[in-house]
Amino acid sequence: MSSDPWGRVDEQGNVYVRTADGERQVGSWQAGSPEEALAYFERKFQGLEAEIALLEHRVRKTDLAAKEAQTALDHLRAQVVEAHAVGDLDALAKRLETLAGEIETRQGERKAAKAKAQEETRAAKEALVAEAEQLAESNQWREAGDRLRALVDNWKALPRLDRKSDDELWHRFSHARSVFSKHRKSHFAALDSERDSARAVKEKLVAEAEALSGSTEWGPTAAAYRDLMTQWKAAGRAQRDAEEELWARFRGAQDVFFQARSAAFSERDAEQGENQKAKEALLVEAEAILPITDLKAAKAALREISERWEAIGHVPRDARPKLDGRLGAVERAVREAEEAEWQRSNPEARARATGMTTLLQAAVDKLRADLDKARAAGNASRAAKLEAELEGRQALLDQAQKSLQEFTS
Repeated sequence: MSSDPWGRVDEQGNVYVRTADGERQVGSWQAGSPEEALAYFERKFQGLEAEIALLEHRVRKTDLAAKEAQTALDHLRAQVVEAHAVGDLDALAKRLETLAGEIETRQGERKAAKAKAQEETRAAKEALVAEAEQLAESNQWREAGDRLRALVDNWKALPRLDRKSDDELWHRFSHARSVFSKHRKSHFAALDSERDSARAVKEKLVAEAEALSGSTEWGPTAAAYRDLMTQWKAAGRAQRDAEEELWARFRGAQDVFFQARSAAFSERDAEQGENQKAKEALLVEAEAILPITDLKAAKAALREISERWEAIGHVPRDARPKLDGRLGAVERAVREAEEAEWQRSNPEARARATGMTTLLQAAVDKLRADLDKARAAGNASRAAKLEAELEGRQALLDQAQKSLQEFTS
């Protein structure tokens, strides 16, 4: 006789499996040794275990339908109960019970999700109906008509509700569209009598637009064209041929003006770009003043540079802060040097110079840290601003350190 923890083979070759309910015979074996018999029935257990593992995977990792999962579960339960296999059948049964709970939970979740989807569909369709009923009274014919067509597409994209609810909502939706269509037809029937007056109004607007096309008062004229466009839209439509001809003239007049404005702005931008280059060249001269060794010469050089700076004119807006910051740094350095020169003989100046150097060093260290953070964050605008400020503070620190050295020399 041979046995293992889950089964045994008696002397007659009968094979038994052990369960919590006791032993039961699962087969007999006459063709070989008891060990071979147990191995055979253990392989059958392993096959059953593999089927359970596969179902667990499908339930937990795939979108397996609850009905299909339940059918597979019932089949495996029966197999475990009647299994002609040797192994821990009680453990397999427990795994199936656990899986049964998961299937039930999943089925409940899907049922709840389906109910939620139905409620969401109902709410979406009710919202479409409410909007359609509101649009039914609109006189914004093109916009409301386009929106109603979009609402129809949205309706078609939604799932169906129960027949009664769906039919009731569709009846309201369809009725709202019919009301809008009737109003629109009435409006355009009345509009035919107004087309002649619309043509007269638009001919006047075209004449005004053509008179403005040569203006170089860019701001006021652009505003005037916007006002003319508003009047154009409010005037209604003329006959089709007249409408197209008048619109071509009106739009042509605008194009003449705005193309001229664009060319003028491009010329201005090019001029300001050259001004930027000139000021950048001046900054090289200004920054060469630092560090200051001859205060009188530095002040004279800065005055001359400042006069040339003002004479150059405007630069692009986005370049202005950095350029002004760099020049301001030189100006501050000169002022600090002048102040240091004035206070050079002051007995209390040494203490103040020491404190100033400490404060400036701390400020420079903080600006460097902030600049590193701005660069790491990709904030180019802030980085440029901090860089300009750092250059100024560094120049002040250099001057302060020099002044402090003079007190100790």
